[in-house]
Amino acid sequence: MKEKIGIVSLGCAKNLVNTEQMMYLLKEAGYEVTGDTDADVVVVNTCGFIESAKMEAIETIIELGKTKQQGRIKSLVVAGCLAELHKGEVMAEMPEIDALVGVGSFDDIVLAVSQTLNSEDKPVFFGDINAPVSETGRILTTSPTWAYLKIADGCDNNCSYCIIPSIRGRFRSRPMENILAEAAELAERGVKELIIVAQDVTRYGLDMYGERALPRLLEGLCRIDELKWIRLHYLYPDDIGDELIDVIARQDKVLKYLDIPIQHVNDGILRKMNRRGSGRDIDALIKKLRSRIPGIVLRTSIITGLPGEGDEEFGELCSFLKEARFERAGVFPYSPEEGTAASLMDYPDKETAVRRAELVTGIQSEIMDEFNTSRIGSVTQVLVEGYLDGSFYGRSFAESPDVDGYILLPDGATENEFLNIRITGIRDHEPVGEMI
Repeated sequence: MKEKIGIVSLGCAKNLVNTEQMMYLLKEAGYEVTGDTDADVVVVNTCGFIESAKMEAIETIIELGKTKQQGRIKSLVVAGCLAELHKGEVMAEMPEIDALVGVGSFDDIVLAVSQTLNSEDKPVFFGDINAPVSETGRILTTSPTWAYLKIADGCDNNCSYCIIPSIRGRFRSRPMENILAEAAELAERGVKELIIVAQDVTRYGLDMYGERALPRLLEGLCRIDELKWIRLHYLYPDDIGDELIDVIARQDKVLKYLDIPIQHVNDGILRKMNRRGSGRDIDALIKKLRSRIPGIVLRTSIITGLPGEGDEEFGELCSFLKEARFERAGVFPYSPEEGTAASLMDYPDKETAVRRAELVTGIQSEIMDEFNTSRIGSVTQVLVEGYLDGSFYGRSFAESPDVDGYILLPDGATENEFLNIRITGIRDHEPVGEMI
């Protein structure tokens, strides 16, 4: 009988792609792969980006360790960012772990699992985090109709608060022909929406082709007939040039939705964070995008309590957000991460950072509610996702999966199909649509 391998994936979309690749390798090796932790071996792909993510990973490992003690699983493999970040400490402090797999060794997962099943040794695999991005196949875990498409790994921006370059290595683009081939294969399997991800998609191609090649990549993706939607996540604001804006504006398949993490707008804080550009540059970019791409929906990320943020700097951030009116935002209190330059700077205490995050969340909630109300009467195309709590639900161009909300739909919708609807109202902060 095949051994069963249970998979737990934590953290971001980019990490999920690595999880899907490990699942593919394990299945190809003859294992039964499942999302159920009632298995012979459980593999946890961890996040280590911020303290809360580390705690989630540690708590998950502890709980699975208890399951192992009860004899319900034979071995526990910990992979990913937490393993990479604390490779000298994790196994010593958590003896329930049977193997470690760093971010440079996801392709070694079969060997790691095999050794834990057939040996008393506790293997560790830590490959080169700056090696070319793996081109391993994937088992999709998202949806029959949408998938993430990772175009690069690592990061060269070196923001002073961020540990990612130490975990994931330098920015490395995937060859364009490989990305286009994967996209075409996903489209043939029924995927209608691709969500383009990397630590910074605007840098794509700079290391490999000597130019920012995202516009050219988008043009190639748009030529894949079966694809309907292409969504862009994680664009560094300083690198959104006119050529890229022109492609987004011109190509119907590229959704008029951009995720642009600005983090802050005060010039002093941006300098401390080693962020390129200024608050004025960010303001000018937002105005340009809204002028050149009417109706565009913008998502951002904000960090409160960064080093240098006093009441005046926080007030500047709030004033900007009220004017810029991002339709979507993720808001996070600053988490000083060991090993980063920012962690050695003076910064507001945790309670202040959390309180400010709550205030910004309140501002953004009002903006989002106003945006949803402004959509009443408009007609939009929706990708129907499923049925929950008595209603079908779906997403338009304005909703990205897992991070934004949904549009509630009437009976008669067909799951995994596109539908034209008119937004008629709001229920529990979510738009409600009728078929037309």
